[in-house]
Amino acid sequence: MRELLELIEHDARRPVSEMAVMLKKSEYEIENEIKRLEKNKIILSYNTLIDWEKFGSDTVTAIIEINLTPQREVGFDAIAERIYRFDEVRTVYLMSGSFDLLVIIEGKSLKDVANFVATRLSTIEGVTATRSHFMLKPYKKDGIIIGDEEADRRLVVSP
Repeated sequence: MRELLELIEHDARRPVSEMAVMLKKSEYEIENEIKRLEKNKIILSYNTLIDWEKFGSDTVTAIIEINLTPQREVGFDAIAERIYRFDEVRTVYLMSGSFDLLVIIEGKSLKDVANFVATRLSTIEGVTATRSHFMLKPYKKDGIIIGDEEADRRLVVSP
């Protein structure tokens, strides 16, 4: 039920009664479908997007490109698993192109992130190179515009 998944993905707090009306189904059918999707791990989690900067919390987010030597029998999976188990790691993707893994991490400071890369990531057997990119300012995340305060951009016209 793709339509239901799209509704939940866009707004997980939307009431079941509203989704039932929109999808022309009963609330009972929608509730059962959601339970089935959760049980089958199609719905993995419900997330909230928070503007931490506006809240006053300072963290550093970095994107780390990692080159690997694949391991016999398991390829990149064993190294990726070792990396995604670190608490600092938010996201890990296997990539095509000039690097193998894209890792997004968060730390309290630039020094914390640099230390994590130097002492924990780059020392893993099979990691041949890392390149770090620090995120300076988010404009849009997961389809949501961050800090979208509709400014009046009209030119002032004077007589």
